[in-house]
Parts: sequence; structure tokens; C-alpha cells
Amino acid sequence: MPSARKRSGAAPAVVDWLLEPEQPAVRYRTLTELLGRPAADPEVRAARSAIPKVGFVPALMEGRTPDGGWSADRTLYVPKYLSTNWRMNVLADLGVDRSWPAIAKSSELWMARYPLAGGGVGGNSKGTGHHCLVGSMTRSLIRLGYGDDPRIRRSLDWLVETADPKGGWSCFGRGRNLDSWEGLSAFAAYPRDRWTAPMQRTVERASEFFLERELHRQGAEYPPWFRFHYPVHYYYDLLIGLDLLTSLGYSDDRRLRFAREHLLAKRRPDGRWLLDAQHPDVEGGMAAWFARHPKDRPTPLELEAAGAPSKLVTLTALKVLARLGA
Repeated sequence: MPSARKRSGAAPAVVDWLLEPEQPAVRYRTLTELLGRPAADPEVRAARSAIPKVGFVPALMEGRTPDGGWSADRTLYVPKYLSTNWRMNVLADLGVDRSWPAIAKSSELWMARYPLAGGGVGGNSKGTGHHCLVGSMTRSLIRLGYGDDPRIRRSLDWLVETADPKGGWSCFGRGRNLDSWEGLSAFAAYPRDRWTAPMQRTVERASEFFLERELHRQGAEYPPWFRFHYPVHYYYDLLIGLDLLTSLGYSDDRRLRFAREHLLAKRRPDGRWLLDAQHPDVEGGMAAWFARHPKDRPTPLELEAAGAPSKLVTLTALKVLARLGA
């Protein structure tokens, strides 16, 4: 079988750009996720050891308090998007895990402040769960190395128990919607050999909800869904949908065609993709509202410059195309 790099159509110059040592988190993920290098490979080991020293990760760790958080606010949620909840989601994408003592300490603080009734994570002060928070926390904590933690299993079971019988979830109390993708993302991060039969059925129904809408058809066209962004946090776009559904094994489904064509159309002549926005609510669909309510306007957590080629978007796009056999 051709390598993931060849299946993705990635030009050698683009791969070299992703492998630049200035961002070892991207280099590490490119080596392992796109080039298929094993963990014992010397280049992989060197890149991983550099992650906490150079680039995105040490910048994200700046300002961390002795208790493991990034804000005096007890909820770890504000200010958006600079406090603990948001940084932990991003760190989980960058190749760090609980083997680093600082990450373990921050992870435990995060879980302790968001207990879910019954022993999971993603609940409010009363233990009541919120689908977006349970999903995003569970996904990130699995990536951070907590897949065997009973709190994670309880969170996954809660997502099964609270899913809509027709498939999918709602973070907003207004019925199922494409923006409520985080619950499905938690299962995508969880090893398949640990799925229970109810998990399997929940994933199948939720995936069908996205597929029958071709990842974008729900109500009036919403421009932020067509702009690729990072950090993803809660916000959906077509690349998120493609990454999610292809990682769940739906690469051959013809209903991905529209999103695939959109992804290919956004590839620049040099083979890279732009970061269209850091956060859609700030720069897209909510811009007018924040103009009228400037005190509520959040501060984007900027890793890369909007409007410029993005290593994080490009790597995800190439992984998707590799799964699609593009």
C-alpha cells in the first residue's frame, strides 16, 4: 500500500516544511502520523524530546501557576481563550502527555474542577454534564494518556446515555446540530478495541447524522463552517468534519464528496493550506455581536497567523486526504 504521504499527494517541499525543527510538535506528528515512523525511530524520539523546549508548547506553558492552571479563576474557563480549559485542549493536540509531570499535574487539576456526576469529567459545579465540555475534555484527556482512567470510561458512557436516539448530540438545547461534534470526537480518540456495543451503535448513529447532511447542510449556509481554523476548541468547520469521519472509517462514503472537493479547492498552488481564522466566533459568525458587546469579546489563543499558511491545518488536511486516498 502506498504511504500516507503519497496517498495525500503531499509535495516533498511541503513535507520538508512540516518537518522543520522550529516546531517539533508538528515535526513529531508529521513523522508519526503522515510518514508512519515508529516511536522508537531516532528522529521521532528526538522530535518528541524537543516538544516541551521549542515552539508552540513552551509558549503555551508560559504563565502557568504553581497549582497547574493558567488563571486565578476557579472555573479554569475564563478568560476565553487563554485560561486552562482552552490551553489543555490545544496541548493535547501537540504530542504531549501525562508522562510529563507538568502535564499530569495540569490534567489532574482540570479533571478535579470539572467533575461529572457518577465519576466522569466535563460537569459543572453541581456535576451536571455539558455535551461540548464532556466531549472535548474526554477527547483531550485520552490524547494526554488517560484512556485507562475510570473517569474517562464514565464520561464515554455518559455520552452514550445522553445521545439523541436518532443520532448525535446538542450542546445548545435546540435539537441536534453539526456544531455539537465533540461527543463523536471523544470516541474517535478512544481505541476501537475498547468500544462496547452501545458505543458502536452510538457512533454509527452520530456519524450517520453528519453524513446524511454531507457535513454542511443544516439550515442556512453558515460561512464559518467553510473557513478552516485553529485552535478548534468548540467550533466546527468542514475540515473538522472530514477529519472526524475519516478517522472513524467512513473514507469511502460518497457523502463526503462535497467536503472533499472543498478541501481540495482550498489547497494553494504550493500545496499548503491557509489558517482562515483563529476562532470563528471572533472573526466570523459572531463578529457583529461582539462589535456591539466589546466587553464580552474573547481573546484568541494564537499559535499561527490568520491568513498565512498553517502547519497545523496543512498536516490535518494531508492526513484527511491520505485516508480518502486522494
